Amino acid sequence: MPYPYVLLSAAVSLDGYLDDTTAERLLLSSPADFDRVDEVRASVDAILIGAGTIRADNPRLLVNSADRRHARVAAGKPEYPLKVTVSGSGDLDPAAHFWHTGGDKVVYTTDRGARRAEALGIAAEVVPLGPDLDWRRLLEHLHDERGVRRLMVEGGGTIHTQLLQQGLADEVQLVLAPLLVGDPGAPRLFGPGAYQGGRLRLTETRRIEDVVLMRYEPTAPGTGPLPSAADRHWLALACELAAQCPPSETAFSVGAVIVAADGTELARGHSREGGDPVVHAEEAALARLDPADPRLATATVYSSLEPCARRASRPKPCARLILDAGVRRVVTAWREPDTFVTAADGNGLLAAEGVDVVVLPEYADRARVPNLHLTG
Repeated sequence: MPYPYVLLSAAVSLDGYLDDTTAERLLLSSPADFDRVDEVRASVDAILIGAGTIRADNPRLLVNSADRRHARVAAGKPEYPLKVTVSGSGDLDPAAHFWHTGGDKVVYTTDRGARRAEALGIAAEVVPLGPDLDWRRLLEHLHDERGVRRLMVEGGGTIHTQLLQQGLADEVQLVLAPLLVGDPGAPRLFGPGAYQGGRLRLTETRRIEDVVLMRYEPTAPGTGPLPSAADRHWLALACELAAQCPPSETAFSVGAVIVAADGTELARGHSREGGDPVVHAEEAALARLDPADPRLATATVYSSLEPCARRASRPKPCARLILDAGVRRVVTAWREPDTFVTAADGNGLLAAEGVDVVVLPEYADRARVPNLHLTG
């Protein structure tokens, strides 16, 4: 299911703390950065914080700039983004500022927590997710039922940790403040746990008065049949590569990327590259690698179109090449239409041999664009 784009936003001290242990909140950002955060809030459809942050900071979580609120309304959006909180227990303070400022609010909780939140008279829609909190179900509900396409997550650290651990964060916006907390009892941005692994890709650094903004995106592919945020990044790249293909009236334009488990790009390719009129994207990418490369066994192949199951131009179709390479996970955007091969089912061939095949249909339109002259 499609999820919103999930942006984690936080400010930390030089030694990695979100706050100190005093009663007053430690202000880590500069005035100019607070204004930047306000701008980001104005650009999203929803802002999420945990119940612990409501209890600790009692935030209003508003877009403070009147001009930005007016611009939202002029664009046909609500004056304020949807305000979202998560509480497994439903133990929430009905008098907190969160409920009585801004626009619509929603609480995601467990079945047990929903009964408690409703009994407290919380001024928000209460959505039970089952016996336990389920982040994927939460994101699906926000996307499908509330129309949220961009979600800003402002904490706390437990929520940031869980979203990053489960591969659901598309971006991390981290502000580094020139302060040292040095208190082991103070809250940190990320807690212990099993992360997806791999290095995050730095996409921007910016000095804002005396703090530094750093923006990162995850690179490590998901595992098994569940998609991750990094899967979406890599599949988007495969779709961009498809647009580089020389046009053809007899073959699809396809892009492919092969990515190691740690997020390292191993190879990429696109149809008809290098002047070869019949080379396929996955074939071109695999040809760049040593067949004995041990990273292939845990790599993911991203292809804008499902790998072919039958072809006349080469002895082996791409699905077989992928299997022979030992790759056990494939992510694709678009099922092959019957334009050239009737009832093609490369995904089925791969799945029958034990490969985890993940289809992200929300990228199908991007994959189709360089092929519209063939499909209409």
